[in-house]
Amino acid sequence: MALSRREIAKDVFQQSVEAAIATGGHVAAILFEGARKITTELGAFGTEIFEITESSRRAGEDAEKTNPDNG
Repeated sequence: MALSRREIAKDVFQQSVEAAIATGGHVAAILFEGARKITTELGAFGTEIFEITESSRRAGEDAEKTNPDNG
């Protein structure tokens, strides 16, 4: 039995919508993964800044203990 024009049009529409949804899902996944990686990198940067600040503070305290007259 041959397909009618309406059934062919319905199938084309259905496959087009499915392709659009799949593409949208892939794009969303890419964006979410990018956002996750950016957040991870910013967190690592914040940790480094915290560690640098703490090291600087400790170095200043050590210098004051070693040479209290230079404070």
